[in-house]
Amino acid sequence: MKLSYCLIITCLLTSPFSLTAQKKSKISSNKQAVMASVEKHKAEMIKMSDEIWQYAETAFEENQSSKLLSDYAEAQGFTVQKGVAGIPTAFIASYGSGKPIIGILGEFDALPGLSQKASPIKEPVTPGAPGHGCGHNLFGVGSMGAAVAIKELMEAGKLKGTVRFYGTPAEERLFGKLYFAREGLFDDLDVCFDWHPSNSTKAAVQSSLALVDFEVEFKGQTAHASADPWNGRSAVDALEFYTTGINYLREHIKPTVRIHYQIQQAGTAANIVPDYAKIWTRVRDTKREGMEEVWKKIERIAKGAAIMADVDYEIILVSGIHEILVNRTGGAAMQTNLELLGDISYTPEEIVFAKRIQKETGVRETGIDGIIKPMEETLEHPGGASSDVGDVSWLVPEIRLSGTTQPAGTPGHSWAVVACGGMSIGHKGMIYSSKALAMTMVDVFENSKLLEEVQSEFRQRKGEYVYKALLPEGPPPIPSSK
Repeated sequence: MKLSYCLIITCLLTSPFSLTAQKKSKISSNKQAVMASVEKHKAEMIKMSDEIWQYAETAFEENQSSKLLSDYAEAQGFTVQKGVAGIPTAFIASYGSGKPIIGILGEFDALPGLSQKASPIKEPVTPGAPGHGCGHNLFGVGSMGAAVAIKELMEAGKLKGTVRFYGTPAEERLFGKLYFAREGLFDDLDVCFDWHPSNSTKAAVQSSLALVDFEVEFKGQTAHASADPWNGRSAVDALEFYTTGINYLREHIKPTVRIHYQIQQAGTAANIVPDYAKIWTRVRDTKREGMEEVWKKIERIAKGAAIMADVDYEIILVSGIHEILVNRTGGAAMQTNLELLGDISYTPEEIVFAKRIQKETGVRETGIDGIIKPMEETLEHPGGASSDVGDVSWLVPEIRLSGTTQPAGTPGHSWAVVACGGMSIGHKGMIYSSKALAMTMVDVFENSKLLEEVQSEFRQRKGEYVYKALLPEGPPPIPSSK
């Protein structure tokens, strides 16, 4: 039996982020309707997020997760295009017609090696298997819930335009949104939305780090490591020269720069001079120009390492991503809706769970923070991570949200994030974020002046820069099914 509208509103008023009568009186009927829609679909959303949490599929292999979300979109009345941008797990779900066209991003890939039960102590489901250490099981579903809420308003004749959900795979490793961007799939959007699981709830008005991702291969000559090493040319010697060069470079780069590497292959036996070595390298900085400067220096280090070891080398570009172009006008609209929704509250059991997570990960046992943060000033050089959302933000104004789904201080990309994403703490943040996104989407659909101001800020911040995806030629690196 379907819930009545009155019952849905009653549920809203008794929810973990319940509204006072005064706040409720300030919320428009369309915003109340999208909140009610998310509440109506809440059980379905939690079920989907838990299923994706259990699937825990990594980059470009999110077959079950993608199917679950795209099938749900079709069942809700969206027109779905599957396999877009040459990626089998990518899809776009659309509803409505005409302008404005407002998009919302949804991710659903997991990270390798982070398998974990919904437990406050480290306890893998399957040791070494993947896990949702960035909360993407919540991200994709929460965004879908917001898109469905907007679709239902359109279906009722309350909003005009087009809503479009982007099912974007491989954010963690291969940056699927870059392939969408290269194909022009964001070009006709007026505004785009996204959110991300976090340890606090706020309008996201800080940028991210630009990043380049590349591999270096060294190729030499094998020989017996004892009988005739003079006939060998060691690829591993070159790799060691390369890493030594990078580590000496660290003294002479700006503090905003980050360099990481992972040795992927470095010989097979101690008594063989190795003829092959491979290393995966990432360079980041708060600005694309700074990242590119250090990247070029590291390429020269690779060349020098090859010369010193008398081996050949090859640099293979994987991809690169832009820093996020902030939109404070959109952030202010999001902030208003967060304040209307109010703080998220937690049960004593959830607080105990959060504090145990903090104890196990060695951070202060402060519990979980559901208080809405004031809108921050945008920093010139924020720290943090990188995201392929950055590339979208250079093509279309991006309005962003961080939603509390884990305790304060929880290490990112860790088993602790996986644990919270599979239980009620994560679920609450997802449902809350879905409502906040949908409410702000209502603002943009209804208010043409707000839309123009968001777009005007975007044009001013972007300036004359012409976006180009930093990708190698050819199709996405889809894993073989064999």
